[in-house]
Amino acid sequence: MEVGLRTALKRDELLLHYQPIVNMHGSKAYCLEVLLRWQHPKRGLIFPEKFIRLAEDIGMIAQIGEWVLRESCLQIKAWHSQGYKELPKLAINLSPRQFRKKTLVADIARILGETGVEGHCLILEITEGELIENVEETIETLRQLRALGFEIAVDDFGTGYSSLSYLKRYQIDTLKIDRSFVRDITNDPDDDAIVSAILAMAHSLKIQVIAEGVENKEQLAFLVSQGCSRFQGDYFSQPLLAAEIEKTGKIGVKPHI
Repeated sequence: MEVGLRTALKRDELLLHYQPIVNMHGSKAYCLEVLLRWQHPKRGLIFPEKFIRLAEDIGMIAQIGEWVLRESCLQIKAWHSQGYKELPKLAINLSPRQFRKKTLVADIARILGETGVEGHCLILEITEGELIENVEETIETLRQLRALGFEIAVDDFGTGYSSLSYLKRYQIDTLKIDRSFVRDITNDPDDDAIVSAILAMAHSLKIQVIAEGVENKEQLAFLVSQGCSRFQGDYFSQPLLAAEIEKTGKIGVKPHI
């Protein structure tokens, strides 16, 4: 796996899938989460949980993270060139080690400049645990990223340290409720209470909420009843390749020629 991963970028074996995050009040996707895949020549399609930790251990995570950002920007450019308007934002995950890299902001700014894409076209997702490490440094990093136009989202909220006291200081735009709470939301009182509390807190702080892992209409109905309006999960769409996403009609308006 290590030998294969070291050559995966050179052999063009990495690819991106996109999963729509939908708004209850619109037919288009609010944004598309960018999901990394490795098309291994012998093992087939490998999901990131099988190789991201390895990439971190062998010092490749920053290189892969830059590749994901660059490819995402190039995809935005490609959609624009095809005539698509009002494109949804692309949401990109930053790994903890990538987020702590001293040159993170400079590297991201360079890629934006090279591709001609503006930061407001993208959302950067960080994990909850990153909010309580090196607080002042994190605040400054997020300030610089927001100055480039990025929205900031906290991924898998509720599974880590639940740093509620930090949310106001960090000026987070979006919380993503982890799928582990959504999965049993209709029959587990604890999950019900956790999700309801997150939604109430977020609304009071004027923070948007996305519920991950929505798989059926019962989960959707409960979330809507609690005031959630943005959703992600197989009930709406599985992760798809760019060409497949285009066929769904969720990525924007393409004028007739």
